[in-house]
Order: sequence, then structure tokens, then C-alpha cells
Amino acid sequence: MSPVGNRLSVFDLVNNSSRTLPFQTRKNIASIALSPDGKVLVVIDEDGKLLLISPTLPRAPVLHHFNLKSPVGGVEFSRDGKYLAVTISSLLHVYHTPNILMREFAPWRLHRTYAGHSGEVTGVSWSDDGRFLLSHATDQTARLFSLNPVEEFRPKTFAGHRDALRGAWFGGKNEDTVYTVSRDGALFIWGSKTKEDGTLLDSHLVDADPDHRLGHIRWGIVHKHYFNQPNTKVTCAAFHQPAGLLVVGFGDGVFSLWELPSSSAIEITVSNLYTLSISNEKISSVAINSTGQWLGFGAQKLGQLLVWEWQSQSYILKQQAHSHQASSSISHSSITHLSYSSSSKQIATSGSDGKVKLWSTQSGFCFVTFSEHTASVTAVEFTKRGQVVFSASLDGTVRAWDLIRYRNFRTFTSPTERPVQFNCLAVDDSGELVAAGSSDTFEVFFWSVQTGKLLDLLTGHTGPVSSLAFSPVGNTLASGSWDKSVRLWDVIGRSRAVEPFSMNSDVLAVSYRPDGRELAVATLDGQISFFDVALGRQTGIIEGRRDISGGRSIYDGLTAKNNAGGKSFNSLSYSGDGTLLLAGGNSKYVCLYDIQEATLLKRFVISENLSLDGTEELLDSRKVNSAGINIDTLEDHGDDSDKEESLANANTLPGVMGGDMSKRRWKPTIRTSCVRFAPDGRGWAGASTEGLLLYTNEDNITFDPFDLSLDLTPQNVLKSLTNKEYLKALCMAIRLNEEQLIVRVFENIPQDDMKFVVGHLPLGENAYYLRRLVELLVKRLEKGPNLEGDLRWIIEVLERHGKLIRSNGNEWAGLVRGLTRGMTDVQTTISTICDQNANTLQYLIDQSRVKENHQEGMDIAA
Repeated sequence: MSPVGNRLSVFDLVNNSSRTLPFQTRKNIASIALSPDGKVLVVIDEDGKLLLISPTLPRAPVLHHFNLKSPVGGVEFSRDGKYLAVTISSLLHVYHTPNILMREFAPWRLHRTYAGHSGEVTGVSWSDDGRFLLSHATDQTARLFSLNPVEEFRPKTFAGHRDALRGAWFGGKNEDTVYTVSRDGALFIWGSKTKEDGTLLDSHLVDADPDHRLGHIRWGIVHKHYFNQPNTKVTCAAFHQPAGLLVVGFGDGVFSLWELPSSSAIEITVSNLYTLSISNEKISSVAINSTGQWLGFGAQKLGQLLVWEWQSQSYILKQQAHSHQASSSISHSSITHLSYSSSSKQIATSGSDGKVKLWSTQSGFCFVTFSEHTASVTAVEFTKRGQVVFSASLDGTVRAWDLIRYRNFRTFTSPTERPVQFNCLAVDDSGELVAAGSSDTFEVFFWSVQTGKLLDLLTGHTGPVSSLAFSPVGNTLASGSWDKSVRLWDVIGRSRAVEPFSMNSDVLAVSYRPDGRELAVATLDGQISFFDVALGRQTGIIEGRRDISGGRSIYDGLTAKNNAGGKSFNSLSYSGDGTLLLAGGNSKYVCLYDIQEATLLKRFVISENLSLDGTEELLDSRKVNSAGINIDTLEDHGDDSDKEESLANANTLPGVMGGDMSKRRWKPTIRTSCVRFAPDGRGWAGASTEGLLLYTNEDNITFDPFDLSLDLTPQNVLKSLTNKEYLKALCMAIRLNEEQLIVRVFENIPQDDMKFVVGHLPLGENAYYLRRLVELLVKRLEKGPNLEGDLRWIIEVLERHGKLIRSNGNEWAGLVRGLTRGMTDVQTTISTICDQNANTLQYLIDQSRVKENHQEGMDIAA
């Protein structure tokens, strides 16, 4: 799980898919915690607003809200999931975990509050038995608390570090060790103090109350270790107790993996397994999975998320969003444009970081990144046919990308000595012509894709060319400009005489209807105008300024209701049938219009995140200080690490070494840079401040006839199995989703009926039953006792449904990899057994031959 702004994304690393849970917090998510059984999820935003969610239910509903009234440093469930520890300022609060199966008026019951730290508590960890907690804070200490009162127990303090602590954990086989890591790169290992004869201090207390042994031990430092990473600090750390692994992330993008001793009573050796660099920015978060094999890293500034398997030294997941350049001063999304492929399975995005990325709409993952551009990429377009993507950039080039070999096979430039900045792009339906508009020379350039030569240079605009669009039929190109005009060009004909459409304001976007007979134009005054291309006259107009207006900036002097000025659409997209128009711009709204009736059908709110500027309708006067300045505009320097980073990034006068500590901060402004309907009509995509948003009109919760039946019970499943109705029994067991029942039905299906069951499985749109069957086979390959039978099932599934699996490769990629991995393990295991027992096998073969020869001799003698 990974927070993205005020939303939470869930990545399925086994099935190669991702999804976003359907809820939003008020501000950016600061902390998340998942219960050990995975049934309870706690999400806390920057202001301390807590949401209790059940992630296992179909729609992941929000069950409870709770206001902690202060920012939270850390949150952690106990090992049994009955308690939740939350750190607020210098205090540690422990709550009873609400029961998600019961409705309660006041579900959050406070168990105890712990004090003692003089600084902000940044994290907490639990002992295995859940009786003790270990907190760490910026006061350079860690403290040990008991969950319930214990006789003769006083909270223990672990002091000695010279910088704020980044982590503190229980370790060792019997939890006889405590590990603490500080920001300056020091690792302290704590053990029990003993007398000269080797007995524990206060051993009488330990012997009298062995259940609370951790609370009666006198702790002392037994070993100190330093990571010795120069010119950087520790930013995060995570510890996996069963494997004794410690992962430490640093501010320069380096992480190190250490193996810690299993006990403080034995010889202390801290082994460095790996020290690697994953980026040039600081690692903001690190996690270890339950098995200790996968390490997860997050870099907030880059939008980077990595999952690394340290034993095989391979990446399980490697994703990075479009990120701003270090010198960028823009206050909106770094995604500048997007384009759907003709199959709607892929989306290409361009960013201000000079990169072009391709995303899978089915998995939600970026699968290729092109970084040859040297400046911001302003536009990107798929060809209608073939696997080619074009991109235009401010570096003066238009590049063509081959999606078969993933390479740049054409680069188009202007013929002038001085590079021209391109800010819009269009490709004709055949994919043979590409056009780009200039923002500085006010010209439109034409190239041939096959030859790479410049075919023509269209002049006539007296302002920057803001948008281009090819007609779906014919050879007409529409260009919109800031000179308040739209021009239609005949790109094949010799005549260059055009009659421009005059507008009342600067043109920001143009779009053709799919039949090519109508042209929609968005202007700076918030209007959307419609023109009949054949007749050359205006047929309609939509006053959209009031529709898109909404959201008040912290710098606005007027309320959102009275401040419609400056609100306009900068992106338009027709639906496949040409009856609907989608429009997005510099607002939190995306508007859907019925063109014939010129009415607003729906306003989509792309984000409710109050951490973004422009999402609030009314400003809070309580945030205005005595000087009349909104406190949200003041720089919050935070801890020392944030202060040093602020000094490093401050743009100050030459010679100023200390930086500008009075610098104001800005909140990213909510806006939409591009919207597009999916070609298959099942949804639309928008490039917003928070990233790429995908909307769909499909409901993932589908109805099934078995769901509506009252006879769907385990008894009826077993009855169908007894009656030899194997297909019905298997489908009913899958719908009940009881693993033991599914396995029982599966193992009782005879091999003679295997072909019938596999061949007649209900497929439906998502092939749910087939998918569950393959998931079962993947699990049985790892642990199943009947190898031969499972292999026969796999062969039958691949023979009957191989084409379906191949045609939906992205959806089935995880399961296919699981089958491949299982088959490889089986092959390796059998090969190893055969190699290790080659002599035994040869002996058995020889003995069988001797027995056969002896039997033949007896038969002859008889």
C-alpha cells in the first residue's frame, strides 16, 4: 500500500495489478497501519483525521471517523490486533481496536496515555506478546512502557544517542535485545545488565514475574555500530525481527541492509549485506514484507516506489511518476498531456521533467519510460494505427517512438538555426503526417514520418499556437492560437488561403467531432464554441465559466462564488458517438456536457484534498495571523533535516551561504492539464495535479446467479459433489470462497471428468471461475501433494483457454508467472532428487533387470 496525495493505492505484486481505494482524506495521508490479519486499515492525514477502513470488503468502506486533533508521528497495531498505538506530539496513546462487525456509537476507547518524552514521538513498536511498547522520539531517547500496570515497574529510558532517533525495536530470539537507530547513523544494541557472576540485576523481580520479564530487566548498551555514510543522515529505518534484518535509508538515496545478531548474550557482529543507491533524492520511507524477502522503498520527492528482492538482487516493482525539475517553479501537475492508444489498453503521458511514459490501463503500471528529451514535453499522441507514439517538446524536437523495440526512430526539428519551442502536436489518422505548433515563431510545421523531411511551414498566426487537431475525415488541420483565431488548413492542397474563425478571446483548445463535421473551440473567457466545418459558421456556444468556477485560492481576495475570472477550459474531448463533450481546465472540476442540449450533465471533482490550493470554497479565518497573512503561506521548517534541505534548495543572492529562511511556501494548485475519452467508451482519463486519474463507467462488483440463490451452502455443495455434478459443485465452492471446500471439491473430481469441467467453466467478462481455478493450481504447485494430477489440470487449462489467456496477457501476467515459477521449481526439485539418487536409481534398475533375467531363466527351465 502506498499513499498518493489523499488517496491510497494498493499494488498486487503477485498478480501485477493495482487499484485505488474509493475514499479520500481531507489532506495528504501522513500515516497508515494495517492490522496483522489484514482486515482493519487505519489511515491518518496531516491534521490527525483518522479513518477506519475494511480493505477486504468489495468497496473498502470507511467504517469510522475519528479526530485526533493533532498531527501524528507514528501508528502501529499490536501483534494480536487488539490495540492501536498512536503517537501525538510528546505523548503515546493506546486505543482499543474497534470491532468492524459491530455498530458502536463511540467505537474509539482510549486504553492508556503515556508521557515522559520531552520531544516529538516519531514512532512506536510492540513486543511479540503485546505487553510492552517501545517508543522513540526527537529527544534522542527511546522509552519502554507496559500496556497494563505492572507491579514494581517503571518506564525504562534508553539514552545515549546524540541525534534524534529514527527507529527502536525489540529483537533477539527471546526479545532480550533492543535496537535503536539515530539520525546521525548510530546503531546501539541494548542488552540486560548482569553481575560479575553472570546473573541478572534485579533477578528476583524477573523470577517472580517471568511474564513481564522485559519490564524488570535493567537495560544497558552492549555494542555500538556506526553506518559511516559521509555527508548524509538517516531518514528512515525498518527492522524484521524473525530474520534479524535492518534496512536503513539515507538522505542521498542510498540504503543499506544489515544482519543483526540474534541475541545480545553472544558475540556481537553486525554484518553489512548490501549498500546500494536507488536515486539522488532522500529515501522517505522503507518497509519489509512479512517473509523478510522483499524490501520496499519510497522517495516522496521523485514519486518513486521500489520493491527489491535482496536475495536474488532483482526488482519486483519499479515505478516512478513524472517529477518536477529542481529549478521548476510551476505550481501544478508535472503531467502536461496524455493520449490513449486505439485499443484503450495503454496511455502515453508527457511531463515537465522531459520524459514520456507509457501506462497500462489494466494493471495501472508504467511499463516504459523515454527520457531522450532535454526539456519539458508539452504534447504526446498515439497513432490511430500501428505502435507509434509522437511527442513534442520545448527543446525544439518532435520525436517518434517505436513501441515494438522501444526506441526513438525519428527526430523532427525546425529548419532554422535557433531551436523552436513546440507546445502542441497533431498526427493524422494514417500516421504519415505529423504537425507541431510553435510558441515563439507562431508557425505550424509539417513533416513526413517516413522520410523525416519537413514538408511545409504554415504561417499566418500572430500569436503562439496553442492547439492542433487533424480532421478524422479528409486532410484538414485546425489550429488555435492566442491571437484569438482558429484556422483550417488544407494540408494536401496547394492553396494556403484560409478564412480564420475569429474568437472573442485567446484560443486554448480545439477538438474535432469523430465524424469530422463539427469543431469545438475553448477560449480564455470560459466559452466553448461549436462550428460547422463545411459551412464555416458557428452553430452553438456553451458558457462554461460558471460551470468550471469553484475553489478559492489562499491568495484570492474574492470568494469562489464571485471569482469566475481566470477560469477556463484548456482541454476538450468528444465521446465516441459525438454527443458528449468532456472539458477540463484550471479548476478542481471536469465538466461533461450534452452538446445537442448545451447542458451540463455532470461535474467531476477530481480531488477534495485540502493540501492543494483551490479546493476550498471558503477560507478559514482562523488561519490568518495578526499580520493578515495566511499561515499556510509561511514556510514550516520542521526538523533539522527539512531545514537543511530548505537551505540547499533556496534560491538566494550570489554569495549568500545561509539561505533564505523567510521564504514563503506554495501549495500546488488543483487543475487539469488534459482530459481524454477512452476510444472504447468505457471511461476517461485526466492528467491532474495529483497524477493520472482513470474513471470508468464499469462496476467491478458483478452479480452472479449463484450469489442470488439461497441454496448456496456448503451442504448443497457437498450434495452436488455426491451426485457427481462436479462442475456445479466447483462453481458453488468458488462462489462461497471457502478454501478448504474448494480443495475438497477439486480433489474429488475424477480425471475422466477433467476435460468437461475445464471446457464448460463459465467465463463471463472477467473469466472469474477460470482465474480462481488457476490461482488454486498455482498454490498447489507450491504445496500440493498430487503433482501428476495438478500437471494434468494445467495442461487441460492451457489447451482449452490458452487463446483467452494470451489475448489478455496483462491481466493474466501474474498467474502465468506463478505457473512458470511453480513449474520451474518442480523441475528443479525433481532434477535435484534424481541427481542426488542417481546411484540408487541405477541400482534399482539393475535389480529389476536381474529379477527379469532370473524369471526368464526359470520359465525356460520349466
